[in-house]
Amino acid sequence: MKKLIILIISLLVFLQFYPVSAETIDKTVDKLGYPSNFSWQNIDGIDYTTPIKDQSPAPTCEAYALVAALETIMQYQTGDLYEPDLSECHLYFYAGGTYESGYVNLIDAANYLKNIGVPDEGCFPDPHRAFDYPFESLEGWENRTVKIQDWGWIDYDINSIKEALIEYGPLVICIRFWQDFFYYSGGVYTPTWGGRAGGHVVTIVGYDDYDECWIVKNSWGTKWGEDGWFRLAYDANIFADWYGPGTGIMYIDGVYGNLKPDVPKVYIEKPIIKHTYLFGFQLPTILKNLDIQVAAPRIIGKMNLEINVDNSNKVEFYVDEELVHTDYEEPFEWVIDMNSGLHIIETFAYNDNNVSKDSRDIYKFL
Repeated sequence: MKKLIILIISLLVFLQFYPVSAETIDKTVDKLGYPSNFSWQNIDGIDYTTPIKDQSPAPTCEAYALVAALETIMQYQTGDLYEPDLSECHLYFYAGGTYESGYVNLIDAANYLKNIGVPDEGCFPDPHRAFDYPFESLEGWENRTVKIQDWGWIDYDINSIKEALIEYGPLVICIRFWQDFFYYSGGVYTPTWGGRAGGHVVTIVGYDDYDECWIVKNSWGTKWGEDGWFRLAYDANIFADWYGPGTGIMYIDGVYGNLKPDVPKVYIEKPIIKHTYLFGFQLPTILKNLDIQVAAPRIIGKMNLEINVDNSNKVEFYVDEELVHTDYEEPFEWVIDMNSGLHIIETFAYNDNNVSKDSRDIYKFL
């Protein structure tokens, strides 16, 4: 801010001795300053961000933050709002992350994007598990990757962050948050009570000088914050520099690769993680204290598995790695009806060229 003030004062002194046209003054001020608000949610009326996701209960925030930035840049670069969906779990595990350690090194993840790239979600969907497990992306994932040319750090300076947001796209930031952050429901966030509760990695997509805040995308689902978003005060002072040497504010540059792979898409829409179903009727999460996998939906009685399928001509349904049903016509239906206990449901969608999958861990009651 001081640099900007000095430049403006110098300009005014210069104009006293060398008068110029109003048009020239306007152009000079435009070069020296920044718009009072900016967001990748509104570039000439277009929202280039992708929907809010939910990483819980896994500590995969680094991957979610990087992917949020990538997906926005992909839409802007192609000029198409096609909602690209990249695999956070692939990036997290293949770049060296573990749930036991509680993180993936952000530098390692960025270098993985630079050297190898990340495929679409259909290659490695998030099973929402709070523990390490054997993993492997679908065969051929290497042909479905998106890469970056480079990445780097931005100085913790308001104008530097603004400039990088406009020049490069959304920024990945490391923060330390207070206990009150868990209960944030709206407004401009500044740590107030509860003391430091942990670290997190999120994505800045814009700023607003009127409220003196950054506009930030989180990965805790739409029921948290402002429909999954939050506004962070300029002076909150919670940026962290764990991944040194660096500032904890990362930009990515030069997205390229297979931005629009010809792949089928399949998403399990119900049962939803962290919910209970009574003969298909959805209830808030209950039976929380039972020794059951945290995010796995609890299912009592039969219910339809609801899936969203696109660009597909066949869907296979698996339970615990065994094929139980194949459907060749929309709406690609199957009824959840198995013995009690923890099960893994997988759906594989096919077109003439590729296959994609989704999965859901469930706990079935009688």
